[in-house]
Amino acid sequence: MQKAPASYWSLMATAVAMLMLGAGPSEPGKADQAVSRQGVTVDVIKGKDGAPMVLIPAGPFMMGSNDGLPNERPEHRVTLDSYYIDQYEVTLSLYRKFLESGKHDSPSTWDDEAATTVGDRPAIGMKWSDAAAYCQWVEKRLPTEAEWEKAARGTDGRRFPWGHMQPFVDIANYNRGLWVSEAVTLVPVTAGLEGMSVRHGLKEGGKSPFGLTHMAGNASEWVSDWYDREYYQKAPESNPRGPENGEKRVLRGGSWSDLPAALRVTARFSAEPEFEDRTIGFRCAMNQKQ
Repeated sequence: MQKAPASYWSLMATAVAMLMLGAGPSEPGKADQAVSRQGVTVDVIKGKDGAPMVLIPAGPFMMGSNDGLPNERPEHRVTLDSYYIDQYEVTLSLYRKFLESGKHDSPSTWDDEAATTVGDRPAIGMKWSDAAAYCQWVEKRLPTEAEWEKAARGTDGRRFPWGHMQPFVDIANYNRGLWVSEAVTLVPVTAGLEGMSVRHGLKEGGKSPFGLTHMAGNASEWVSDWYDREYYQKAPESNPRGPENGEKRVLRGGSWSDLPAALRVTARFSAEPEFEDRTIGFRCAMNQKQ
């Protein structure tokens, strides 16, 4: 096997270090570059809230699964425009700043002490409107269901963000049983970026092909779409945005309490928009400015 040149490994080390530290440009909206797990160069910027965002390039991917539950069928080709999405779930500390702005009420399960002591855990317990309001506050939006799945899955048809292998406790935060506290039950949104899953051959832990963390487990995530279990049978191929209306919103990714089946990148769940639960968080997305 031909060895890669030293410059290649230097570039890879720089990219991994940047993703480990959550690093990005000092100015919001200014792009840096990093090498993703799929071997392509992608832009990494910081949003208005300072959270790193990864550019998901325009193009097609396969969405859904013919081997999954009925609401995941049929597997179908979807083409998306390019967009940015948060590398990490929105944290307690970031959401606390939103609450301190005085423009929104706290979720019923909000723990302000946890937000100050373990602020690197995902913000949880918000209704769909709470999540959407935060994204709007920082000039972003919730990702569509298709955008979420492409960011979690990449373009190679994998079952989990890290590949086809079933989850292990050092790959994802799942199946934790009963709720204890933010400090005990949740893990930092940047967790698992160093030394994680080396014994399983996953040198980059449970990250997605585009370098996003916890797209499986930790907190389940609201997306923008209304839920329709038969939507895939009639969805447009280009930039689907879900039904025009509905009774429930879509949840993706599985949480700290879920079994492995719920962590699959194609698994679809739903809840009424007013539903509040300690398993639910979110991340934001943003259109790429042309």
